[in-house]
Amino acid sequence: MSHGYEAVIGLEVHVQLLTETKLFCRCPNRFGAPPNTLVCPVCLGYPGTLPVINRQAVDLAARLALALGCDLRPRSVFARKNYFYPDLPKGYQISQFDRPLADGGLLPLTQHEKSVRLERLHLEEDAGKLLHEAPGGGALPGQSLVDFNRCGVPLVEIVSRPDLASAAEAADYLQTLHQLLLYTGTSDANMEEGSLRCDANVSVRRHGETRLGTKAEVKNLNSFRNVARAIEHEIGRHVQLLESGDRVVQETRSFNADTGVTRLLRSKEEAHDYRYFPEPDLPPLVLSAERIEAVRSALPELPWERRKRMTARYGLAPADAGVLTSSRELADYFEAAASELPGNPKGIANWVMGEVLREVKERRIGMEEVIPPPRLAAIVGLVDAGRISNSAAKEVFAAVWQSGEEPAAAVERLGLGQVSDTSQIERWIDEVIEAHPAQVGQVRSGKVQVMGFLVGQVMKRSGGRADPKLVQQLLRQALESETVP
Repeated sequence: MSHGYEAVIGLEVHVQLLTETKLFCRCPNRFGAPPNTLVCPVCLGYPGTLPVINRQAVDLAARLALALGCDLRPRSVFARKNYFYPDLPKGYQISQFDRPLADGGLLPLTQHEKSVRLERLHLEEDAGKLLHEAPGGGALPGQSLVDFNRCGVPLVEIVSRPDLASAAEAADYLQTLHQLLLYTGTSDANMEEGSLRCDANVSVRRHGETRLGTKAEVKNLNSFRNVARAIEHEIGRHVQLLESGDRVVQETRSFNADTGVTRLLRSKEEAHDYRYFPEPDLPPLVLSAERIEAVRSALPELPWERRKRMTARYGLAPADAGVLTSSRELADYFEAAASELPGNPKGIANWVMGEVLREVKERRIGMEEVIPPPRLAAIVGLVDAGRISNSAAKEVFAAVWQSGEEPAAAVERLGLGQVSDTSQIERWIDEVIEAHPAQVGQVRSGKVQVMGFLVGQVMKRSGGRADPKLVQQLLRQALESETVP
């Protein structure tokens, strides 16, 4: 960082859990319903109603805590976080304070050689949503609407230690966490729908200092890019204030994605401002050792563990293993195809990262709609066996995707079998040598790079069916001969 400063960044991430119903009532946990239709007296905070904890939400939160290496507490306590805002119908939020579900933990970053320590992970209910435009768009001068559908949706809040030192590291942290949520099935992690929301605490200090600078909190960042942009802006703002002799004020700010600038929302609250006290309507949350072990035993292989294993087992480059483990479904697909062709996992990896992902992106489909792994392996196997060329393999791939037929049948139907008949290839070579005397002369004068052009011409005449290695061998022999046919 310029001016001799370094950034100190911590993130607070709110994750909506992938449950069927809300945290303390049986209202559906679903996005996109008409406003105020997924509500009941419990989540609307009517007097006399009592919350009942959602067992599935607890298990999902415990699963995420264990995946992050947290110390999962056998006994935790809910608390009331008191504040007044139009989207909070009870006037308080049921959360956890001094005795959270889990402490500690570690998240290994994907793009940086760093693991970020976690402070805590706790359960809480979500608030509603304020709408500042009319449904379907349009201004509401001096008014706001409130949709309570989100009230009571189960959240976990994950608080990191201030271990991040740049906007890039912060974006990496959030992307890695996003990947983990999908791997563990704890959330759909859809930032556009608000299933994953991030608050960033940013401060700066002189290099060599150990005392933390005054922090500002940027609320409700809703994309990986905006997290990085908001943090970059805050770092610059803090440095500019300090360099001009001003001081940084502890405050809460919002980020405008259109301008790339943060603005003041309010002074930063402290814990005592919320007047936390134990939730009287809920007993302590007790997790037996057997229940914790059952959750632990059901954990999938985690992304960073899978990257390491696949690199070692298949001889993949770390960058390739990173791509192939970017989603659990993609990693499963690759390993299923590789098991069908154990002699060439790198060939399978190249096809998955190339043709398969290209089709997924262009067609905007999920991995469940891709051609079955055994058929992809069969296509790569045909290339390895010399029965089809790489260019022909792409035609076969497209045909198999379209028709669903077996690759060998597609090769036969399309007449794409590789030609290894020496006499036929020699005839094509003779035609190319006769048609391109200038290039032949260049090769014979020492310009070996022109050889690629001549090979390409032979492959073109063969319709891509000639064995490329055999073409190179026979063409070299023909050009080295004393006489040109």
